[in-house]
Formats: sequence, C-alpha cells, structure tokens
Amino acid sequence: MHQVLSAPSLPAGPDAALGQARRLTDRNLPCRAMGPRSHLLGLGFSVSRLGLLLLLPLLPECLGAEGRLAYKLFRDLFSNYTSALRPVADTDQALNVTLEVTLSQIIDMDERNQVLTLYLWIRQEWTDAHLRWDPDDYGGLDAIRIPSSLVWRPDIVLYNKADAQPPASATTNVVLRHDGAVRWDAPAITRSSCRVDVSAFPFDSQRCGLTFGSWTHGGHQLDVRPRGDHASLADFVENVEWRVLGMPARRRVLTYGCCSEPYPDVTFTLLLRRRAAAYVCNLLLPCVLISLLAPLAFHLPADSGEKVSLGVTVLLSLTVFQLLLAESMPPAESVPLIGKYYMATMTMVTFSTALTILIMNLHYCGPSARPVPAWARAFLLGHLARGLCVRERGEPCGQSGRPESPPSPQPPAGPPAGPCHEPRCLCRQDALLRHVATIANTFRSHRAAQHRHADWKRLARVMDRFFLGIFFSMALVMSLLVLLQAL
Repeated sequence: MHQVLSAPSLPAGPDAALGQARRLTDRNLPCRAMGPRSHLLGLGFSVSRLGLLLLLPLLPECLGAEGRLAYKLFRDLFSNYTSALRPVADTDQALNVTLEVTLSQIIDMDERNQVLTLYLWIRQEWTDAHLRWDPDDYGGLDAIRIPSSLVWRPDIVLYNKADAQPPASATTNVVLRHDGAVRWDAPAITRSSCRVDVSAFPFDSQRCGLTFGSWTHGGHQLDVRPRGDHASLADFVENVEWRVLGMPARRRVLTYGCCSEPYPDVTFTLLLRRRAAAYVCNLLLPCVLISLLAPLAFHLPADSGEKVSLGVTVLLSLTVFQLLLAESMPPAESVPLIGKYYMATMTMVTFSTALTILIMNLHYCGPSARPVPAWARAFLLGHLARGLCVRERGEPCGQSGRPESPPSPQPPAGPPAGPCHEPRCLCRQDALLRHVATIANTFRSHRAAQHRHADWKRLARVMDRFFLGIFFSMALVMSLLVLLQAL
C-alpha cells in the first residue's frame, strides 16, 4: 500500500526553511529501523527537501517581478549618484524647495526662559534632476521609497533654535517619483526662542515666530518658499493652557552682514491666546475677595480691637499671593496686569490700615481733648453725618443736626439782698457755699468733657462710614476692570 505525501508549504524565509527541513528530516529518522527499503525511501524524501531549499532563493525572481524591477531601478539610479552636490542640471540655476509645516502639539511654553517647544511635521519637496526615469522601462513603476540618507537633502534649519543640541536629521524615507520630484516628510520637536510679553497676564496673547532657511546656500542656489499662506492645523492636539488662533506663513529675503548674496527664509508665526480660567480661579478671584474684605475694617466697632488686625491680615494674604505670582512670571520690564492689580490692592489696604489707626486715635480722645473745631462740627457732624446716616440711638436718619449741650446746672440762688438777721441762714455758711460751688464746677467740667469725648467718637464714626464707602467703591471698580478683561 503506497503512502501519499503532500508537498509542504513554503516557509517565509531561509531560516524558517532550514528549520522546517530539519524537522522533516528528524521526522523520517524512525524509518531507518524499518529496513533497507524504508531507509532508502526516507533518504529519497530528505533529498527532495534539500532540493526545495536550493530552489528557495530563485523564487523571488520567479514570483516578484516588481521587486526585481525596483532593484534594477535603484541600481541604475544610484550607480553614479552622489548626495554631496546640489542636484541641478545647471549649477547657475537655483533649486526650488517647498516647505510645509503641520502643527501637531504645543509641548511647553517656558515664559521664564522664553522658550517654546513644539511637535511639528515638516514636509520638504524639491526636484532632483539626477533621479529621473521612464516608467515604461521599469514595468510602469513611477515611485519608490528609499532612505533619506541616500539622496541629497536641503540644509534647512530653524534659525531661532534655542536648543544646545546640534540639529539631527530624521531617519525617515523619502518618496521619489519618476519625474525627479522628492518629498521628505519628517517629524521634529523644535525648541525656539519666543519673546514673551506678560504685560496683560493672564489675559495675554503671544506671537512666536519659527524661521526656517538654508544655512549655507544663498538665494541664487536654493530658494525656499512656503506651501500656502499658513501652516496646517488639521492634526493639532488642543492645549490646556493655550488657544491657537492661527499660524500664518511669510517669506522674506534678507541680506546679512557676513555675505553679499540674499538669503530667503520662511517664517511661521504662531498666534497664541492664554486660557485664563485657571488663573482667574486660583490667583485673581481670591485676591478680589480679599480686596473686598479689606474695607470692612472701617465697619468694625472701635472697641472690638480687631480693626488694625484685619487690615494687617489682609495685607499679609496679598503678599503671599504676590510671591506665588512672582514665581511663575519671567523677570521683565513690564509689570503684568494681575501684578498691577495686586500692587494697587496692597497700596489701598496699606492706606486703609493707616487711616484706621488715625480714626481710632480720634475715637479714643480722652476728656482732656480740645473741643471739635467749628468747621468740623458744622460740616462733618452736620451735613456729612446726615448724608451718611450717622445718628445717635433713637434719632431718625437724615435729621442729624448739631448736637446741643444739655443745660448746665445753675448755681444756687444767693442770699437775699440786704442784711440777714437769721443766725442760722445759709448766707452765713461761707465754707459750705464754697464747697457747693466747687462741686458744681466739677460737675460742669465733667459733663463738658463727656460731651467733647462723645463728639470725637461721633466724628470717628462719620469718618469710618465715609472711608468705608470710598475704599469699597475703589476695590469694586478695580476688581470689575480686571475681571472684564476675561470677557
């Protein structure tokens, strides 16, 4: 009875084929113990497997005609090709390079060091006059992909590079077409210098330019032009801190002092606007609330003993926020908007604390203080007190008038005119009369001192109410002006 053997499937490579041949050979080893005929049969199958291994290198030429044509094209193109020279038919002719940039991601914006880190996709296109062929001669093959190190590449670099590392070329392939057109797509992480203007922080906008150009070739040898009037933002990943408004492109031709020939370059200007929501919640809103709390020190009673403590506490809180802001801001000549707001608020709190101390001195004027001046009694205790509704208990608002002193006690009536014949009459008690007059004068002086002290306390309340309205209005107006910048 004959055994039917199916032809094994071809392995993927020489190593896999050798391994499969070994497994087939080992599988036939038990045939040696079955006798001479079986031994010859197994030996014949082993020889057939070895024949298949010898035919494997010839299979690509039989089956991969396109691969043979690509190999022949590659050999014909690069047999006498060099990547060291500019690929132009006429050396006096300028080579045109088209530059296209796609913004993928904003990695970092370092305001302190003024460095912008971006992830870009850079596409360069040019025509190589030495890499052309007729597709009909190569089976209709019109494009191949080869390593970029094999062809000439333009030395286009980022002029405003802010990285200490030397520029490294990406090891990506280039697409070479039959007419000599070369397209090179390469990703790049760029670190460029960007002049950051923080005068409107945290509602600022920035303009960061990326200038690309040839480092050694002048405009007569290599001409760089942008593809379109702006960079592509189709694959941009949104940033949590910055909003991209656009990235227009502009071509310039400059002449530097070192060389007489012009050098063209392409500048892509990245337009950014900061997302201010996080800064408003973490830095601006607490300062607004604290600044609105500071004028309330004028509303505290003077006898509470906390008027000055509240002002000092608010001042210390603003100082802490000012230090936090200074850590994140670069040192610059222009003060940020939020920094100006902090300075104005701290100045306002300082003045309010100083005025609180002066008003407390007015409140605690002792009995030995002089009376309130006539102009202050007429204007402050009269008109201003009525306008601010500062009144005594039980007095209706708007009817505060000039306080009237209570009638002074009249001295006791003197003895009747004429001689007194009563031996026990008061007119004969001179010592008693002197003591009564002294008590009456002391009582009148005490009442007058009490009225003077009450006038100064009332004047202090009028000043507290007046400055409460002034400083609260200032804090509210400043806060609204800053918050309106976010709209």
